[in-house]
Amino acid sequence: MNKTELVEVVSKNAAISKAEAQKVVTATLDAIVAGVVSDGKVILPGFGTFETRQRSARNGRNPRTGEVIKIKATKAPAFKPGKGMKDAVAKKKK
Repeated sequence: MNKTELVEVVSKNAAISKAEAQKVVTATLDAIVAGVVSDGKVILPGFGTFETRQRSARNGRNPRTGEVIKIKATKAPAFKPGKGMKDAVAKKKK
């Protein structure tokens, strides 16, 4: 499912126009990003946790030359699914 499909589902389930659903989805995603950036964590019980994780510096290898390069430490966004999501995915029939 992509963002456009998500907007359509929200529009249908909430009985609102697609334009309103677009605003809701965009505002929700912007709020999650802002929360992760400022607080480092956004917790949605039953759904999951969006957080920032620290990646340590490490050595890598240039695939073209084989030369060893240093990769700097960085922060990366991460998502940890909650129990509700895990259970829903586990029950999905193939």
